[in-house]
Amino acid sequence: MRNPGIFVLAAGLLLTACTSSSGASQPAARPSSDAVVVTAGPVTAEPSSAVLPGATRPGSVPPVVGNGPRIGNRVALTFDADMTDTMLRRMAADPTLSFANRKVIDILERTGTPATFFLTGEWVEAYPDVTRRLAGNPAFELANHTYRHQAFKSPCYSLPPIAPAQMTEDVAHTFDVIAPYGGRQTRYFRFPGLCYDDAALRALAPLGVTVVQGDVVSGDPNATAAQPIVHAVLTGVRPGSIVVMHITEANARFTDEALQPILDGLRARGLRPVPLSDLFR
Repeated sequence: MRNPGIFVLAAGLLLTACTSSSGASQPAARPSSDAVVVTAGPVTAEPSSAVLPGATRPGSVPPVVGNGPRIGNRVALTFDADMTDTMLRRMAADPTLSFANRKVIDILERTGTPATFFLTGEWVEAYPDVTRRLAGNPAFELANHTYRHQAFKSPCYSLPPIAPAQMTEDVAHTFDVIAPYGGRQTRYFRFPGLCYDDAALRALAPLGVTVVQGDVVSGDPNATAAQPIVHAVLTGVRPGSIVVMHITEANARFTDEALQPILDGLRARGLRPVPLSDLFR
């Protein structure tokens, strides 16, 4: 049974990509013109498999969701934890470098703010302590952002492409990496760079996922100050919005500085952050 209250990501929606593997600033992203456009929200799985939020019927092309219902006062704050082989090499060369912004988590915990974290497998393996912290907070949900943040459609900025034959296993393996940490697991998935096409969606069909993009992109990767991030979020947010931010500190240095003004601005507008699974109810 489909949920008609969930609106999808339109093919022409202008979005900004997640940070590239090189960490360089990139132009805004658009979903591919040849991508499959799904015209309804997440499909409810059969009762035996409807265990986790975002679970859909395995074997069917997954829905692509850009926002929740435009009623009420709920919004979802989502944070991508990117990690690429290039980022790992940078960390090895400079041990002081961090791609885990613990200050963001501090603020969310101090204010009791729910959030959903899209984790790459390599990030989880690089930061198991931070992953345990996220999983241990009942206000946080864990979601899938691929194993090493490769492009599922090329070109996609400077992200290296993944071979089509490896897509299914890459995402399945990432779920396996995240699962042992427990907490609020989901079957939500986000494409790196927000880039996808029909072949990428078909590759996800066996996994029973819901693809979650976003309608408010903060632009925090490679931002040079906090205020533009705050402005981007508060000028675009409305009921049902899915806000895309990052906790990759080294190339999203001002996310923590922007977060409290964003929370204050949401409160002033009467908007309440909720986990993705609550947004879609």
